[in-house]
Amino acid sequence: MPFREINSKMIEATVVPGQRLFSQRGAMLAYRGDVTFTPNTAGGQGGLMSMIGRRVAGEATPLMTVEGSGTVMFGHGGHHVQVIALTGDTLYVEADRLLAFDGTLEQGTMFLGSQGGVMGLVRGQVSGQGLFTTTLKGHGSVAVMAHGGVIELPITPGRAVHVDPQAYVAHHGVVRNKLSTALGWRDMVGRGSGEAFQLELSGSGAVYVQASEEKL
Repeated sequence: MPFREINSKMIEATVVPGQRLFSQRGAMLAYRGDVTFTPNTAGGQGGLMSMIGRRVAGEATPLMTVEGSGTVMFGHGGHHVQVIALTGDTLYVEADRLLAFDGTLEQGTMFLGSQGGVMGLVRGQVSGQGLFTTTLKGHGSVAVMAHGGVIELPITPGRAVHVDPQAYVAHHGVVRNKLSTALGWRDMVGRGSGEAFQLELSGSGAVYVQASEEKL
């Protein structure tokens, strides 16, 4: 169920019988046809454990199940919207950046510390980002939100990409993330991101970076 970009802040989705999609609560702008919107308490394809993980992380972004026959326009808070197509791989994205996604995608939760070790924990505590990242896996489309526009940076073997943690939106591919520090611990007191912390992504895939560090 691909999304059609109307402009940089709005997308349109076609809803057909027998299929469904999930959207962030409050993201529906308008719709045509016989479409229903139901609060989702099961956390999409990931089930209850996915919702528990997001609640532990403080990322219990409410979802709506969208079903029926018609078209729906989505947008939220005037944020820039980026559509990402998945072809069997996994997308890692902060839960509060999700606008809408295909119901065919399997949803889960990844603890950032599992990839970044202790520094993964530091990223969550200092940068203000969640310790957990939502995962979406399979074939389908995902619409994510960001401030000031999004750029996709390729990640290739031997050429790691360094990103400000608060500018990070999402990434996909066979990628390892690690938080590194550009300053000594004493120099970092009172600093949340920017030059003090850098999220290093290495491997093969892509990372999506927003133009502003402002949190959603």
